[in-house]
Amino acid sequence: MDEVDYKALKNGGFMRQKQKEHFSLRLKVVGGNLTAEQLVTIASVSKKYGDGHVHLTSRQGVEIPFIKLGDIDAVKASLEEGGVSAGVSGPRVRTVTACQGGEICPNGCIDTHSLAVAISERYFGRKLPHKFKFGVTGCQNNCLKAEENDLGVKGGYLIEWKKEACTLCGVCVKTCRTAALSIFENRVTLKEENCNHCGRCVKSCPADAWRGEPGYILSFGGVFGNAIARGVTLFPIVRDRETLFQLADATLNFFAEHAKPSERFRPAIERAGWDLLKAALEGSLHD
Repeated sequence: MDEVDYKALKNGGFMRQKQKEHFSLRLKVVGGNLTAEQLVTIASVSKKYGDGHVHLTSRQGVEIPFIKLGDIDAVKASLEEGGVSAGVSGPRVRTVTACQGGEICPNGCIDTHSLAVAISERYFGRKLPHKFKFGVTGCQNNCLKAEENDLGVKGGYLIEWKKEACTLCGVCVKTCRTAALSIFENRVTLKEENCNHCGRCVKSCPADAWRGEPGYILSFGGVFGNAIARGVTLFPIVRDRETLFQLADATLNFFAEHAKPSERFRPAIERAGWDLLKAALEGSLHD
């Protein structure tokens, strides 16, 4: 009998259970979205090859437990036929998480799902010194807890007041949670250092006197597990995806270059230095 390569199975999403020769299969779920057809496939595989139940993970993933070693090839073929892919484990970019975002949620400032798909297509499965997690959340409500991720993306608005449309009703001032707005001498004044780009002024204005341009607030080095640290925002709000991906490329390159084997991104930053990371990120914008 051929020797089983358990490491390769784990890298391909098959996690060993305490029950001998049984695995819990981690599936690829991008941004928490699955089609009805994919759900039918997952249910069918669970009934046929598992014990009839699935597990929903803390990162919007789906796992099918109690897959037998001898059924692994059949399971992969059945899933592929139904449009479902296995996930990954080990030292690589993991599944991207996302809230429903501005396409569905009234509070959302960005289209989180299309961004999660774009991030996944660009980075999913890339091998690194340790696991690396992206999380995308649509607004300051922060349902996806962006700062818990190695690289978190939070939607926000770059705002502009349109004087000619404003009735000075004061709704935006009352709605603002950071005391960034005030009315003085028949105009609304923005205290930019207080603005967190939440977009509540844009969404609440009855006269459409605020314009909001979607942008991305990035945080670096978040981790939640045996060690807990909040991701750090190093730049002002990013205006476009091209810049976002330039910074993401530089982030992963920095991790690959400066981390020791089996070292998470946050301790790698702290050992190499935050100034070095920021310089690398800034340099990527000028290449």
